[in-house]
Amino acid sequence: MNRVIVLDKLAEEGLDLLEQAEGIEFDVRTGLKGVELRDALAEYDGAICRSGVKITPESLEGNRRLKAIVRAGVGTDNIDKTAATRRGIVVMNTPTGNTLSTAEHAFALMMALSRNIAPANQSLVEGKWDRGAYMGAQLADKTLGIVGLGRIGQEVAKRALAFEMRVIGYDPFFSAEQAAKLGVEYVDHVADMLPRVDYLTVHTPLTPETRNLIDVAQLDQLKPGVRLINCARGGIYNEEALVKGLESGRLAGVALDVFEHEPCTDSPLFQMPGALCTPHLGASTEEAQTQVAIEAVELLVNFLSNGEVRHAVNTAAIDPKVLSSLRGYLNVAYRLGLLLAQWHPGGASSCTLEYRGEVTKKDTRLVTSAFCAGLLDRALDEEPNIVNAQVLLRERGIDLVEQSRSDMGAFRSSVRAEIVADGRTCVASGTLFGNDMPRLVRLGEHRLEAYLDGNLLIFLHDDIPGIIGVVGTIFGRHNVNIAQMAVGRASENPGGPSLGVLNLDEVPPQEAIDEVLRQPAIHSVDVIELPLAGEGPSWLY
Repeated sequence: MNRVIVLDKLAEEGLDLLEQAEGIEFDVRTGLKGVELRDALAEYDGAICRSGVKITPESLEGNRRLKAIVRAGVGTDNIDKTAATRRGIVVMNTPTGNTLSTAEHAFALMMALSRNIAPANQSLVEGKWDRGAYMGAQLADKTLGIVGLGRIGQEVAKRALAFEMRVIGYDPFFSAEQAAKLGVEYVDHVADMLPRVDYLTVHTPLTPETRNLIDVAQLDQLKPGVRLINCARGGIYNEEALVKGLESGRLAGVALDVFEHEPCTDSPLFQMPGALCTPHLGASTEEAQTQVAIEAVELLVNFLSNGEVRHAVNTAAIDPKVLSSLRGYLNVAYRLGLLLAQWHPGGASSCTLEYRGEVTKKDTRLVTSAFCAGLLDRALDEEPNIVNAQVLLRERGIDLVEQSRSDMGAFRSSVRAEIVADGRTCVASGTLFGNDMPRLVRLGEHRLEAYLDGNLLIFLHDDIPGIIGVVGTIFGRHNVNIAQMAVGRASENPGGPSLGVLNLDEVPPQEAIDEVLRQPAIHSVDVIELPLAGEGPSWLY
């Protein structure tokens, strides 16, 4: 008999399913923490939680019984996945249950902004009848920009099209062809849509790329009178910039369901005309709570009954021996995915992985999944790993091809990754030195040998004397230390285009990058952030 503990309040429909499940006993024990939580988890085979409980390494210390934890919701930040993986505990989430409710809430905020619903209601509460003060705007014939075309973004697009809006979309891992099937015009960069949209909504995770996506600098790029909506993550819009935009009149309205620091009970936006704020209600519908509860129970019951794993956010289900033998190659592929995700222009339509040499004798399907996990790492709310990454990539309309060549080539083993994005092909190749030293051996047409860890600065330059010294001098003035350096030519002949890769001890300030770009012989600069050596996602270690 498997025993299950429910650690947070769960919808009755979920509890009813647990009651009906054969071979399952369950207890509801909420509010646990510290030693009490640790001792309780040691008594059960499976656990279901929401966001209230915090499962830390201490919570799992000495645990030899727990097999799975399911989060009834998307985010799993309250579960230490590294500790769970080391204990052999599968962690799963329910990424689909909140989709419709969150999409509807975003659309409700957009409509409420357009028709001044909240202030008009407050006016009546105060005993006033002032129709002229609340002139609104219709949605039809307006242009909506959507950043993030995952499940929620797609549902928002469907509703906008039903309201006869024009929809522009951006997602770094969504093809223009797939967007066209949805009736969405695809753009290559967020900046391309800012001057065109009447409404802007975001449906992405909070990452270094999306943090402060709309900041003071972007206010002047936005179409005057635009309205901004955020039901995704606080911090994607800079809240101070939103205040300035409302004060200047550049923004006609701002609707936030999420805030950088939550719970948020004190914000200048709460008192500003044109601002509409709700306390993180995107998933707060009876239907969403019921759906995530049912999905969580089904996931756990199926796992305990027959070992089925779906929506895993770690990889405890994979044979540890297989994982150990592949770890070095998984690391290379994962880092290549991270690199190309930050280096390619967006709008990917296909990916091709080519394996060469001894690695072809191993399970390269897992290596391909590791690459996909790196490629999607900063693009999704869900946490990609070698269990789910290929499915998530294909869901976004991106073709995935795997090829193998048994001959060794220049290295005993190598992994070549190619992305086609908007007609441009981006290529990166990596290999493994020893057992755990990933190296970048090709980027574009340039062959080189660079460390695949830490902060990389990649710059395309003319192959002329002194250019490396100039770059080093600039970073020296800005107190940025260069740990390693590699340079690669596109051909054997000197004087042509070359590529430099610097491993830096810290991300350089923008002032240093701007100074490098002002050098006539330097044509482009990209900063790539990779894990440090020996670090990575919980499923890798």
